[in-house]
Amino acid sequence: MAYESTDGGTGAAAGGAEPGASDSLRTFGAVVQALREHTGLSREEFGALIGYSKHTVASVEQGRRMPDRDFVERAEPVLGGTGALRKAAPHLSRQAGLASWFRQWARLEATAISLYTYECRVVPGLLQTEAYARAVSLDVPPLPDPEELEQRIAARLARQELLAVTRKPPTAFSFIVEQAVLERWTGGEAVTRELLDHLMGLIERNWNVEFQVMPLRRPTHAGLDGPLQLAETPDNRWFGYSEGQKNGRLIADPKEISVLQQRYAKLRSQALTPEDSLGLLKRMRGAL
Repeated sequence: MAYESTDGGTGAAAGGAEPGASDSLRTFGAVVQALREHTGLSREEFGALIGYSKHTVASVEQGRRMPDRDFVERAEPVLGGTGALRKAAPHLSRQAGLASWFRQWARLEATAISLYTYECRVVPGLLQTEAYARAVSLDVPPLPDPEELEQRIAARLARQELLAVTRKPPTAFSFIVEQAVLERWTGGEAVTRELLDHLMGLIERNWNVEFQVMPLRRPTHAGLDGPLQLAETPDNRWFGYSEGQKNGRLIADPKEISVLQQRYAKLRSQALTPEDSLGLLKRMRGAL
């Protein structure tokens, strides 16, 4: 994201940076490159045979792009038909589109039993609509190429599966979002209308999601140091995450976690109640 507000950025993959390569992607890419070179094909020649550009082939070989199913299926017979690519593909990291600094937090997020998020820049990625995610991604320079943009959006929307009440056990979510973020109309009136509808539906449907709005006028405010996130693991350990321009920081030190928990508790008391927050969303939606 450039910041996505928990994607590792908003715009760029959540932030503004190209998604980082995982070990599995780099290994897979190295195997593709070795097999291609063994057959005596250049990247351009290989790409032409499987219907991909040489730039896409390079991205896969360098571990910067998650190969799709068509790439694997078309590459397999051209590179010898050993079955190696088909067998390796299911074990690839499925985090294409997430900024590299965000991936460690994403792994914690995937198994957390509690997730708390305070955001003052954009609507958190777990709550974004596709149109909002697209608008945010296009707001923050440098602009992504179309392929990268789609990867970012797909990765962000895929993470929203974490909100499901059918997970065992379902994760307990708390979100606190500044009213100014909702009043900004990111993407325009139609995008904002859809976003508000989405938020209201989610709040009313998902009993595991608590959503609070921090009002515009708030003389005392515990979140002046910026966004923060907290996650509780299945073994009841807590981790924090903070994010800035083109970077993110995982926090594990108990003393720092204690400070963040104190701040989040204060923010909860300063924000509108969940009931009043839903009422505000309905009034904002009615005004559009």
